[in-house]
Amino acid sequence: MAEIGHIAWPPAPIITKRLVLRASEARDRTAFIELFASSEVRAYLGGPRPRDELEHAMPEVTRRHPGVFVIALDGAMIGTITVDRRDTERPGDIRSDAGEIELSYMLLPRAWGRGYAVEACAAALDWVADEVPGEPVVLCTQTANGSSMRVAAKLGFTEVARFEEFGAEQWFGVWFSAAASG
Repeated sequence: MAEIGHIAWPPAPIITKRLVLRASEARDRTAFIELFASSEVRAYLGGPRPRDELEHAMPEVTRRHPGVFVIALDGAMIGTITVDRRDTERPGDIRSDAGEIELSYMLLPRAWGRGYAVEACAAALDWVADEVPGEPVVLCTQTANGSSMRVAAKLGFTEVARFEEFGAEQWFGVWFSAAASG
C-alpha cells in the first residue's frame, strides 16, 4: 500500500451514528472470508474466490493493512472500506502526477439497503479530509453496479470519466472536501 500521508495506523476508531470504523481483529476472519467468497459482493469485483482457498490462505489473525477499515455494527464486521493510493498504471486520473487517494468498500449482503455504505464512506471521507487536507478522493465502479453508482452520488462524487477496464465500462468520479472546494 502506498503512503497516504504521515498517518499513524491504525487510527482511533471512527464512530458514526450506527457504525464503528476500526482496524481488523482476529474475530473478523470469518466475515473477511464471507466477503471474498460471496458471489453477490464480488459480482462487479472479478467474481468470488473459492471458500476453501480462502479458509486455507487467510491467517487465523488477519493482518492490519494501513488504509483498510473494518465496518462494524454492534461489534460485528459487516464490511470494509479501503483508502489507498490509486495505482498509477490504471486508467483514470485527475492530476498529472496521478496516484490519487481512492476509496473503495464492500459490505456483506445482509447489510445492504440500510444506508451503511453511505454512512461509513462519509465518515472515511471526513477522516481523509482531516488527515490529508485538500486531497481529492477518487472512486471507480462499474456502470452496471447501480447501487455503487447511487452511493457515489449520495457521497457527492462527480463524474470525471468513463472507460473500459476489466471487460466492463467503469465510472470514475472525484470528491473534494468542503474545505478544499470552498
